[in-house]
Amino acid sequence: MELRILQYFLMVAREKNITRAAKQLHMTQPTLSRQLMQLEDELGKPLFIRGKRKIELTDEGVLLRRRAEEILSLVNKTEQEITQSEEEMVGQIMIGTGIFSSSQTVLSQVIEEFHDEYPLVKFDIYVGNADLIKERVDQGLVDIGILLEPVDISKYNHLRIPLQEKWGIIVSKTNSLANKPYVKKEDLKELPLFLTNREIVQSEISNWLKGDVSLHSMFSYNFASAILPFIQDDQGAAITVEGAYQVLNQKNICFIPFYPELSTNTVFIWKKYTRLSPVIDRFIKKVQEYLEKSRSLYEK
Repeated sequence: MELRILQYFLMVAREKNITRAAKQLHMTQPTLSRQLMQLEDELGKPLFIRGKRKIELTDEGVLLRRRAEEILSLVNKTEQEITQSEEEMVGQIMIGTGIFSSSQTVLSQVIEEFHDEYPLVKFDIYVGNADLIKERVDQGLVDIGILLEPVDISKYNHLRIPLQEKWGIIVSKTNSLANKPYVKKEDLKELPLFLTNREIVQSEISNWLKGDVSLHSMFSYNFASAILPFIQDDQGAAITVEGAYQVLNQKNICFIPFYPELSTNTVFIWKKYTRLSPVIDRFIKKVQEYLEKSRSLYEK
């Protein structure tokens, strides 16, 4: 399977029309059609559902599109890293992050400072939960991951952000708990709850409860935004960090912290035992400089 064939495939997947894709690729429609049929023969699976006006991807086609995007992105990134000189700060930094305010505050300020110094460097932000980000770091598709603890980071280099995130619940302002300054374990009893699907975080919540309360979990989520309509409709409460609530920025919901307090940090991670490109190495140093400079502001 050649890289150029993957590029042809992605163009057709994007255009949903072979004629338009052929024009974009500056080749004839019959030639492109033949290349695609050869690709399907090579894989032994149909990749397209061919209609009169447009074509759609089969399940196998959807999978190939995702993998092709990853492969071509990794190839492009590798070429940049190899050809880049120590003096020339040009390239792309792939950052994976969750949705919480502490890391985004640090990230936005570091990127602003870095961009002022190195305006030719571009950033690509991937949003996902900790497990997905770690997977992409392992695959080389993300250079730097920003994760919410608790998380296993034993196989990564890391920098811990000294700004803590408080755990609690997000509820509708019409909920009976909305006016409380904090929630205790007993407040969660029989309350319909939305929990993160990360098992390590579920375990952390269980440790905080110490077995005193049995949670009534409606279903799990990977992003708080996914269950926002249910919260706004007062169908339950989401256990999450205050930073996620701040990012949601909705007037008809509120965040209530746990009591006793349960807090956690976020960490920047990157691969161990890997030669970093000059751009990535300089960006990590910029993060270190920023954290050292601002540590006194974050520490309690």
